[in-house]
Parts: sequence; structure tokens; C-alpha cells
Amino acid sequence: MDNILDSLDLTRLPRHVAIIMDGNGRWAKRQMKPRLFGHRAGAESVRDIVETCREIGIEYLTLYAFSSENWRRPQEEVSGLMSILQKYLQSELRKMLQNSIRLCSIGNLSRLPAFVRETLEETIEQTKNNSALTLTLALSYGGRDEIVRAVRSTANCCLDGQLQVEDIDEKYFSSLLDTRGIPDPDLMIRTGGEARLSNFLLWQLSYAEICFSDVMWPDFRRTIFLETLVDYQRRERRFGRTGEQLRCQSR
Repeated sequence: MDNILDSLDLTRLPRHVAIIMDGNGRWAKRQMKPRLFGHRAGAESVRDIVETCREIGIEYLTLYAFSSENWRRPQEEVSGLMSILQKYLQSELRKMLQNSIRLCSIGNLSRLPAFVRETLEETIEQTKNNSALTLTLALSYGGRDEIVRAVRSTANCCLDGQLQVEDIDEKYFSSLLDTRGIPDPDLMIRTGGEARLSNFLLWQLSYAEICFSDVMWPDFRRTIFLETLVDYQRRERRFGRTGEQLRCQSR
């Protein structure tokens, strides 16, 4: 066991961690390698973080694997990413079943190539009864698109007379999002040195603690992840209340 675990309170872990896995391409460029080399290395970090979450008891992990804007990248890179995704799903299915990891996905999956979509759907189906960790892959996903789709659904329900305007609240709206049934993230991590949300879980991250790491995703492994969790536990989550209110409540 890592020494860092001695500093981590396993009873106060974030229930849901979301990660923007950034820096694969720049990591590869620094090593004078093609961008896909970095994406392949990034897949190893995914394995490491998933295994760590399962080991210490985090219930939900959401990874921003491919954004709706990523379709604008060169076709060679997009095709390579799709191939890496399929191989990851195929290679990790056995571990998911052995470790009770349930796979989910969010985003506009209709845009994915058929061979990836079929593998994804098969993996989701085979792991649907697992319960120790829910791993959600955001694929062809955009937060604004998700919100717009939910607004359209709400408007159609109102026009059809199935819904009254006064019945629309946060709970109802959340039930229309791709993440329905999954609690909002407690912690969002972005690697790679950038400090922006990049259209990721715009509704769901309202009260998440946010950590921007300078570490490139291929180098973001178990120890750094655990250190990030220790930092998370040092923070005071007030949800609009004062620190004094929280301390009185805990007495």
C-alpha cells in the first residue's frame, strides 16, 4: 500500500470523480513521437486510475474521452482514437467483470463508428449488473448539446400537455440529462496544465471541487491521483453556507 494512503481518509472520499484527460498529444510531442503514441500511453493511465478507484472505494468515475469538438481533429487522429477506444474496451472487459465495474456512456453515440458503437454496447450490456464502480465514458459529448437536448425535450412535453411549466425544477431537468441516475461529481480533475471546463458536464459541475493539474495525462498515475484526493479532503465544501454553520452542524 502507498504511504500516501496513510494521509487519506477512506471514509471521506468523493463519491463521484470526473476527469478531463488532457495532455496526451503534447506529452507525445515532447518525446518527439506522434500524437497517437500519447493517446496509447494515456490508456495506461485510464487503467491505473480505474483500478485505484475500485480499490479504495470510489463509486463513480466519469472520463472525458472524446468531446463533440474532437471530431474536428485530423481524420487520422480521430480514426486512431476510435481504434484505441475499441481495443481498450475489449482488453478491459474481463477486469470489469472480475471487479464488478459497470460501464456507462454519455454523449451523441450515434456519431461513433459502427465497430466502436457495437463494442461499446456489448460491454455496457455485459457489465450492467456490476455495482462496485460505475465507469462512465463521455464520448462525442458536449455539455451545451446535452442541455439543449434536455430543453427541447422539456419544451415538447409542455407543448404536448404532458408537463406544466410550474412543474419544471432542477430535479426534473436533471432527469433529462445523459447523467440521470448518476450523482453529480464531487471532484473534477483536469490534467495537462489547462484551466477550463471545455464543455464538460456544465450542469453537473455546479458544486464540484475543481483541481487543475499541470501533469500530462500519461503521467497522471496512482500516486498523483491519491495526492489529489488528499488535497480534496483538505477543502471545506460549504454549498452556500458559512464555515461556522458547517462546524456547528457537525457537533
